[in-house]
Amino acid sequence: MDQVKIIELKESILEDNAADANLLRQELKNKKICFMNLMSSPGSGKTSTLLALDPYLKLHIKWGVMEADIDSDVDALTMQEAGIPSIQLHTGGMCHLDADMTRQGIRSFDRDDLDFIVLENIGNLVCPAEFDTGAAINMTILSVPEGDDKPAKYPLMYEECQILVVNKIDALPVFDFDKDRLERDVRELNPDMKIFYISAKTGEGVPELADCLLRLIEELDFVSSAKQERYKIAHPTI
Repeated sequence: MDQVKIIELKESILEDNAADANLLRQELKNKKICFMNLMSSPGSGKTSTLLALDPYLKLHIKWGVMEADIDSDVDALTMQEAGIPSIQLHTGGMCHLDADMTRQGIRSFDRDDLDFIVLENIGNLVCPAEFDTGAAINMTILSVPEGDDKPAKYPLMYEECQILVVNKIDALPVFDFDKDRLERDVRELNPDMKIFYISAKTGEGVPELADCLLRLIEELDFVSSAKQERYKIAHPTI
């Protein structure tokens, strides 16, 4: 009997997407646009964190947000009401965005007028971490009510991200959340992870997170000399 030929579809899809993501990354690099992929579970505070960052970011750069949802425009409307350029991406039931979907969204912006674009990805700790969107920065949010065990349960998310934001620290007195355990588990997966403890509600820790993002944008060389002069972010003081 002839041997059955097996085609690993997931591996092929991921490889094709990775190549497309690298192309998109270079396209944005050439245009001096920094792109960040923001991932987390539903309800962790992605939208509220972006709203909290806005007063600090807009002092130095022009930025916009792509809101990804299976079928709603609630978050995009929230951003627009706050004066942040935004578009809504409907995935039609898909639980992640890939590089091509991301490219389509970015093309909807007036890109020449933006320095920084953030994708607020689908609320999910599994699928979004598997697909490279072409982002230069990957950031994830973990809220205190979710518990400190998420890095152990969903390791890929923490391996793929450069920044971990622990949100809702104002709720620490209410929940049994072990910061030492969290940091130990994260460091085992990703020794270079930058960790920030914030409350998007009270604003605690937000200036430090904003400063980190601005410095990363500069260090990754996404800011032209003209933009440095215009927005004065070469050495931001927040």
